[in-house]
Amino acid sequence: MAEGTLVRSPWSVALRLGRVSNLPTVWTNVLAGVVLAGGWLSDPRLPILLVALSLSYIAGMYLNDWFDRGIDGKQRPERPIPSGQVSANTVFAAGMGMLTVSIVLLAWIGYGYAQGTGWRPVLAGIALAATIVFYDWRHKGNPLSPVVMGFCRFLVYVTAGYAVVEASATPLWWAAFLLLCYLIGLTYIAKQETLDVVRNLWPLGFLGLPIIYAAIAATQSLASALLFGVFTAWVAFALNYLRRRRPGDVPRAVVSLIAGISLLDAVFLSAAGAVGAAGVAVLGFLLTLALQRFIAGT
Repeated sequence: MAEGTLVRSPWSVALRLGRVSNLPTVWTNVLAGVVLAGGWLSDPRLPILLVALSLSYIAGMYLNDWFDRGIDGKQRPERPIPSGQVSANTVFAAGMGMLTVSIVLLAWIGYGYAQGTGWRPVLAGIALAATIVFYDWRHKGNPLSPVVMGFCRFLVYVTAGYAVVEASATPLWWAAFLLLCYLIGLTYIAKQETLDVVRNLWPLGFLGLPIIYAAIAATQSLASALLFGVFTAWVAFALNYLRRRRPGDVPRAVVSLIAGISLLDAVFLSAAGAVGAAGVAVLGFLLTLALQRFIAGT
């Protein structure tokens, strides 16, 4: 163990490795994917789906640390693997194991119910797992890694949709595309985190497309108008950290934008007329912020 490293409990290390403070954003992605595809939140498959895609997310975080263990040893020696709090082999085995269980659960969803959608959620889950592993493997030094990261969340929407319907509705695909754009901007910022400065701002233009959509949706109802204001204000708040450029501001911008994923889900749900589900997504945003105070989101 590195000299001066704080000894943490196994559970604390596991939660930190998984960045579980961000899990509510995955849950709201699942809710949005189900509703936008034409499904119902009362669907009995939803709890299994939430567990399956939560495991995919946590597995991705574990494998990210495994692939980055060499670089983290130089730039972030406090991370669990380089600090000796957990072995690299354990992290790799846990990550791959969770991805496998996730796909098995998706197979249960597809084939274990009378109304199951067969191979569709399984294939989408396999595509998600492959994209996660590719991102973790090749994100360092890859200028297109923000696009790959965006496709991970894109595929969460797609997997959730195909878990409940055989033919996903058009609103799901538009929302997935806009979420992809949001993640491209967010991930570009995250790539600069260790440098604590963003050298080019043009990729942040991708964040503008979801805001434009939210502005258009704001004309539909009071709920959508309120969510447009909240979402836009939150993105502006996060980006203000980049403008002032103080130490630690880039990580603050990253975790703030991660929490904003749930607000974007709320925008999509409200635009689809699912105001109650949009309220749940807002709660997911607040829960993410609360958890990030105890478990680092990056």
